Amino acid sequence: MVQSGWYYNMACSINASIASTGIITSADATGILQLQTDGTTGLTLGTSGDITIANNLVVSGSNVRPLVSGTSQASTSGTSIDFTSIPTWVKRITVIFSGVSTNGTSTRRIQIGAGSVTTSGYTCAFGYATTGVGSSTSTTGFDITNGSAAEALSGHMTITNISGNIWVESAVFATTGGTAGLYYSGGTVTLSGTLDRVRVTTLNGTDAFDAGTINIMYE
Repeated sequence: MVQSGWYYNMACSINASIASTGIITSADATGILQLQTDGTTGLTLGTSGDITIANNLVVSGSNVRPLVSGTSQASTSGTSIDFTSIPTWVKRITVIFSGVSTNGTSTRRIQIGAGSVTTSGYTCAFGYATTGVGSSTSTTGFDITNGSAAEALSGHMTITNISGNIWVESAVFATTGGTAGLYYSGGTVTLSGTLDRVRVTTLNGTDAFDAGTINIMYE
């Protein structure tokens, strides 16, 4: 509202009522606009111009989902680190390492699963470029070479759903301790159901983490 050069900040709630009353509008002096369905607010336009949507935004029949950060975990003990309860709508997961090392030389491994961790059926090739170059393959996880216990890895692995329960991964990690170099990996696996977990561990399952931080982001 504009009157004699003064601006009056008004709020308006527009409620599409399910009852026979139809559209209901109400106003106050907060300067906030709300769109409601039967009294439940779905969209809020704040005084700063920010738009808040209470639930999923549906665009042409597709759900627009947020980029979600998991809970960061210190990789300073234990032989495996799990991230569980990943939502069913997730199509891409990024596993992030910052200065991650173990007390041994076993190959580091990332596995995914549906209900439980999948330990077979992977098609993975991985390699390194440090003082030399080498490569290997794995059928039991998405693997990352480990040269020595002194090596600490920083980088990320991206795991993407291509269709159904088929997931593909690619990764690049740099060593930030020990011998300088790069480790890389690529592969695919078909799960028995909808992905809901990620595990970070090692090939022998007994080397323990002793430094660094691990987290995931998903969308």
